[in-house]
Amino acid sequence: MHDTLSSLVERAIAGQHRPLEFYLREHSRLPGSRPNFELANDFAYLMAAASAKHRNNVLSLIYTFSSPDGMLAASDMPSEFIILCGVIAAGACAAAQSEWREQVAGMLSHYACSRSGHITEAVATAFQHLLGVDAPTTMSYLSRLAISDSFLQQRAAIASIAESRLLYGTELAEGALQLQRTVLEHILQVPLSERKCEDFRVLRRTLGYTLSVVAAALPAKGFAFMRECALWNDSDVNWILRENLKKKRLAKYSQEIAVVTELLT
Repeated sequence: MHDTLSSLVERAIAGQHRPLEFYLREHSRLPGSRPNFELANDFAYLMAAASAKHRNNVLSLIYTFSSPDGMLAASDMPSEFIILCGVIAAGACAAAQSEWREQVAGMLSHYACSRSGHITEAVATAFQHLLGVDAPTTMSYLSRLAISDSFLQQRAAIASIAESRLLYGTELAEGALQLQRTVLEHILQVPLSERKCEDFRVLRRTLGYTLSVVAAALPAKGFAFMRECALWNDSDVNWILRENLKKKRLAKYSQEIAVVTELLT
């Protein structure tokens, strides 16, 4: 499969993108519960490898696949997979080409507002490619999203950094914890009437696991923050805390969990 994909990517970069598009649709695994993210990442790495030699053509192909009209693509259909591939490839190529990063960050901010869970997962994957090569700059992009008025952009900020393999360093883990704080403190300012919308529910569900990822990487400060949150007496924040305390990744911190749980009762 890899040889076929490589050949099709070469043809697409040369201007014949239809055969590649058909191939990606055929192997998308859509409709279905989970797209073929392995294929999407293989495509992204091939594009990144070609980006130095064929800069303009690679960038053009990325924008062909992830055009603004992609927000209108039918969810859970093969056509959506093309958008997903373009979004992940944008992140991988920007990781390889530093001068593309600001432009790609703007694209990812746009797609963070997609109603498609598949596309928003692709956005997080793309930002993770960037975090792997330039964490400080990428964290600044995520910080912008965290203070956005869009619940979905806030969700993209916290979902992108909630990856344990990225949080091996204290500095990045502390940055991730600050993003959690920014978004959770914003919730306190959201009127109850606005918390009934689906976008807020999506954000809340995401917060229901991301805080535990960060706390597992930075337990002392993570649990201190959770104890602080428990004192805010906010129903949605309390739900978020309870969901995180259930996660297996925190199971070994039974004493810390008991303290937060006691504050919630």
